Amino acid sequence: MKISNGFLTACALLLSLQGPVRAQEASADTVIATVNGVTITLGNVIVLRQSLPEQYQSLPDDVLYNGLVEQLVQQVVLEQTLGDKLTRRDQLRIENDRRNYLSGVVLQDVVTKAVTEEAVKAAYDARVKSATPVTEYNAAHILVATEDEAKSLKADLDGGADFAVLAAAQSTDTGSAVNGGDLGWFGPGMMVKPFEDAVIAMKPGEVAGPIQTQFGWHLIKLKETRVAPQPTLEDLRDELAGEVEQKAIADFLKPLTDAAKIEKPATTLDPALMRKDDLVAN
Repeated sequence: MKISNGFLTACALLLSLQGPVRAQEASADTVIATVNGVTITLGNVIVLRQSLPEQYQSLPDDVLYNGLVEQLVQQVVLEQTLGDKLTRRDQLRIENDRRNYLSGVVLQDVVTKAVTEEAVKAAYDARVKSATPVTEYNAAHILVATEDEAKSLKADLDGGADFAVLAAAQSTDTGSAVNGGDLGWFGPGMMVKPFEDAVIAMKPGEVAGPIQTQFGWHLIKLKETRVAPQPTLEDLRDELAGEVEQKAIADFLKPLTDAAKIEKPATTLDPALMRKDDLVAN
């Protein structure tokens, strides 16, 4: 529902027009207004309120109630101006919106029943149980433009030069150079392949290189390795809940579609026809 620019003004004007309805006498069918014989009920107001953004939900009850009633009245008045002049596009849009809403009602029930704490925890346990341990690496590097530069620096390192000091002074990777060439922890697939292959073959404390990549020539020092820590349930909660949801929807839909008589006679229809907006213009 789209609130008009005059929403708050209308609310203020209507404050004195509606008396309070006692809760014990009200139901969803309680008529709160009629427009040329068309009734607007308390149920209409409740459902409309449920669709509002949070900022409108926090309005005082009397202001919000009267504003919603006025909005519904305006909608009925506007609807009645069309009479039976709905275009084909209008009719099709209403059909689509109805299908979309009702299918959403069904799937929301499916999802609510499926995505429980127990289901998410079971998905987490299965993920962790089947996970293959992953080694992570903590390394530093010195990056230079030519192989000769790299060889010269490697000779300095072999002669006892400090890797971090050389990285800070000579590496063209300024982002890591300020930290002595430190690249932090990384896992498989996070570095370009020649660099990763070299690191995997190293032992902690070793210096390898020169290694060429598309970025230049590297000298690499492997500091240490570790088995990557397993993510916690909270780390994966949203992802796992999404997986449980998608599986539940797929499992619910499959028997329904398998049992349905589905025919698609226009199998040779040109897909580009979906862009012919003029077909639904009248």
